[in-house]
Amino acid sequence: MIRIGLVGQPNCGKSTLFNMLTGARQHVANYPGVTVDVKRGAFKLDGETYQVIDLPGVYSMTSYSLEETVTRDSVLSGEADFVVNVLDSSNLKQGLYLTVQLIEMGVPLILALNMADVAEGRGLKIDAGKLSELLGVPAVRTVGNKLRGKAELLEAIKAKSRKKSDMKPLDYGDLSEAVEELTKAIEGVSGLAFPPLWGAVKLLENDSQVEDILKATPAGPGILEAAEKHKKNFFEEIGDTSAAEVGLRRHTAVSAVLNQIQSKSRIGPSMTDRADRIVVHRVFGPIILLGVFYLLYYLSINRGYKLTEYFGPVLRRIELYATMILPKGGLLTDGLLRDLGMSVVISLNAVLNYVPIFLVLFACIAVLEDLGYMPRIAFILDRALRRFGLQGQSTLPLILGGVFVGGCAVPGVMATRVIADEKARLATILVVPMMNCLAKVPLYSLLIGAFFADISASMMVFISTITLFMALCAAKVLTMTVLKNKPSAPFIMELPPYHIPTLRGVVLRSVERTLIFVKKIGTIVAAVTVGIFFLTRFPGAQEDVVQSCQADVNKAAQDFRSAIADTRFAPLVATDEGMEELIDAMDRTKRAIFAGVAKSNLVNYLPSSTHFADLYDVSKSKDPDVRKVNKEWRAFLAARGRARKRLSDDVLNRSVLGRIGQFLEPVTKYAGFNWKVNVSLLSALAAKESTVATLGLLYKPADESPNGSIAHGLQSEDGYTPLHALALMIFMALYPPCLATLVMVKVEAGSWRWVGLSLLFPTVLGLLFGSLIFSGGRALGLNGPQMVIVFSVFVAICTVVLGMIKPKNQLLELRKDSPEPAAGD
Repeated sequence: MIRIGLVGQPNCGKSTLFNMLTGARQHVANYPGVTVDVKRGAFKLDGETYQVIDLPGVYSMTSYSLEETVTRDSVLSGEADFVVNVLDSSNLKQGLYLTVQLIEMGVPLILALNMADVAEGRGLKIDAGKLSELLGVPAVRTVGNKLRGKAELLEAIKAKSRKKSDMKPLDYGDLSEAVEELTKAIEGVSGLAFPPLWGAVKLLENDSQVEDILKATPAGPGILEAAEKHKKNFFEEIGDTSAAEVGLRRHTAVSAVLNQIQSKSRIGPSMTDRADRIVVHRVFGPIILLGVFYLLYYLSINRGYKLTEYFGPVLRRIELYATMILPKGGLLTDGLLRDLGMSVVISLNAVLNYVPIFLVLFACIAVLEDLGYMPRIAFILDRALRRFGLQGQSTLPLILGGVFVGGCAVPGVMATRVIADEKARLATILVVPMMNCLAKVPLYSLLIGAFFADISASMMVFISTITLFMALCAAKVLTMTVLKNKPSAPFIMELPPYHIPTLRGVVLRSVERTLIFVKKIGTIVAAVTVGIFFLTRFPGAQEDVVQSCQADVNKAAQDFRSAIADTRFAPLVATDEGMEELIDAMDRTKRAIFAGVAKSNLVNYLPSSTHFADLYDVSKSKDPDVRKVNKEWRAFLAARGRARKRLSDDVLNRSVLGRIGQFLEPVTKYAGFNWKVNVSLLSALAAKESTVATLGLLYKPADESPNGSIAHGLQSEDGYTPLHALALMIFMALYPPCLATLVMVKVEAGSWRWVGLSLLFPTVLGLLFGSLIFSGGRALGLNGPQMVIVFSVFVAICTVVLGMIKPKNQLLELRKDSPEPAAGD
């Protein structure tokens, strides 16, 4: 197998070229040891198999970011037999700067002059043959999204697999002697993972990784001493650093090449330049950005959520199949296997339910990426966000997480991988879960409806805005404390030319990213659900409670049998087995109808005693037996529900999670949380939707409706007030990441310690603010609405004060056909 590495700058069309070569024969995986995705695909040519490795987009081979480190290490390791260097034909100066660095590395090259149509549209004429002659490498013109140039590229690939090109080295001017001497010295060191010429140049550029490698060799200290001497002599003679000279020589070489191969037939600003006068304008830019944010939110969250109505029945059909496979439930309890199996299925469905949203969301992001607008979002917002330790590239993760109520932290955390700055990336990962995901909305709705009904609209605006300000403050605190020693890379942005997205590219990336989400999350969710299941059910209920509840259920069953003794269904439920069969049938019937199963097919989903199928449509039935059985069945279910709730209350009260909730009560009482609320919040670690469900389990009678009964229970049983509710809302706003998000934090941050911090930091912050609201409000004699105003002012002041503290040494460079070196080169 022959391996080909695809290397190029971001926005050069590398992914479209990858898709052009490999089609659907590809897979995505994290590069070993890091969180950067590397795509691999394969194709066959004249009976030979070629593997294509799509490496992360980079601006240079200076390892400022994870992407640059991964790409550089992959090229140096010889993982690929040769490299296809993808260049944006409309912006060759930037791309060729990376090309000369690849030449320094001594790797066999093919140049793919991609997006040739964009260059033509801008009036640029490029002589690919002359470029090939000057650099000593093959050069092919391509248009990846239109499949143009594929045959020529395949021919160059076939030729390259048979021989190597004679690449021409760079002229280093006044440093040539130093480069030559250091190269010869490094040639004498065996076992190095880089070519001598490249290592010599990197020593003159103060590359710390190359220095560390040489320090570990016997001859290394002497080579490093010689390099320092050359750098010192150069500075004394020329008055500039050797690193700056290397960068200058590269750009001089690139300019010389461009002057011979490129000409422009049309003078004047391009369409991109004219559009950017408005799109990134100081006034109009933010206004357009707000419109884009609204459209992104509307399409992905609002309309995407509507699609779950069509996807939901599919998931409910899966639940129905699970009930058919698992053992049927009993009169009082359903048995360990059924309980566990259904818990896993329902938990997985809770995650999979968001698949339509993610498909639309990732499609919208792909459109913005292809269009070229994503870097412009970062440029517009960077100045403000940098004051809080974030970057303009943090914008998209925060939006996806739920700057407006209704996002999801999972894609928000996934989106942080585009942030090159390690400090800003980790800060963004840690604050994205503080946004308002869809799963928090049920609790907000419950508490606002019960305690702030008169100002419900204002409260939703409050919770939407206060979370953003709290997240900004948290990000600043994190970057000033636990993240202060994390490296900050130069912030490099490229404003590429605008492109028209292709339907194929958008669909492929949307499906691909959604599948990555499902694969990475699904298995972990199932595993942790099992853990949560046992934590909430063991060691189990007291024996006397079990016996009492069993007696109640048996009596209810006997009452039901007596009430329907004169119907044709009586013989079917004469035994406990018959009652369990009826319970199973009615449960399956309800699930089947909910999943959209037609009446004619209902019998296929019922147990062997299909006579129960007659019971499903009692509202239209004139059969007196059916009507009577359904009436008495409702009474039986109410009595059974009360017994099961009493049993589950005792199980939860005695469970590991219940005892943890009681153990935490001496601390959480200052925020107004009793042990029942603690248990509901602990269960929300699996999924935040569990909060309301658990509160319902603890507070509502089995035969009452969920929302009203929970609110009634909070108010009547535990004396909850608007002050309690506000503290709980703010704690939920700052709540630690749910299970699925925790998995993504581990995947993206790469260490369990960041997972621990993502759990600990927001919990402490949430308890602090919750206690400030509840205990502080009670001490000052304030009610809920008054405390909303006080807390809003407090957070606003904190935001302004922290925003005035200037961040340290963060470099911003706007790259748009710039003739200057990349930052740091």
